[in-house]
Amino acid sequence: MKRLFLLVAAGLTVVALAGAVGLPDLAGAQSSDATDSITVQGVGTVDAVPNEAKMSFGAESRAATAKAAVAANADAMRKILNALRQAGGCELATQWVSVYPVTDETGQVSEYAASNSVSAVSDVDDAPALIDAAAEAGANQISGPGLSSSNAEALYRQALAKAVADARLNAEALAKASGRSLGTITTILEGGASSPEPYYRTEAKGAADSATPIVPGQQETVATVSITFSLR
Repeated sequence: MKRLFLLVAAGLTVVALAGAVGLPDLAGAQSSDATDSITVQGVGTVDAVPNEAKMSFGAESRAATAKAAVAANADAMRKILNALRQAGGCELATQWVSVYPVTDETGQVSEYAASNSVSAVSDVDDAPALIDAAAEAGANQISGPGLSSSNAEALYRQALAKAVADARLNAEALAKASGRSLGTITTILEGGASSPEPYYRTEAKGAADSATPIVPGQQETVATVSITFSLR
């Protein structure tokens, strides 16, 4: 019994010594790793005048038979395509070709209609001449223009940088109001870009002296981010 008592006493001594020399406190280590943080949103916008225009040009032809309608439409589209190229149109691409019967009031097929449409891209300043040339060549279906900027990616990156700066300002305001200061960025998420929406001006270069005025206006590129900062 005395030997057993001595062994237990020795064991207690070892435990006491371990506490004295400071073995790791697991609970304390876990709590020291915890940090406060704050997550904020940021929005950045960049305005720019679009410099490219994309339009659609087509023609519809009618004839007694589908074959004749298609042949007539092909002749009409060749003239339109040639006029678009001469007027400075580029990136020409066929959008659709269709042939369908046309019925009269009795429901009987009276003729056939064939249509063809192509898209073309040009500088905004050249768009009026493109429209006029296509119409003169026989285009009877014209739509557009869809306006865009050739440097859209660069504009988005500028908006993205502004969004990050906006998020930091928001975080600084919140941290100051709570008596804290910002630490490092721990997480940053890109929210993406919104579709550019034009807002229009009253005047544009070339609008006054063109038969078909095009007013490009301006487009707003928007970027959003979500950023998490640590707090001190």
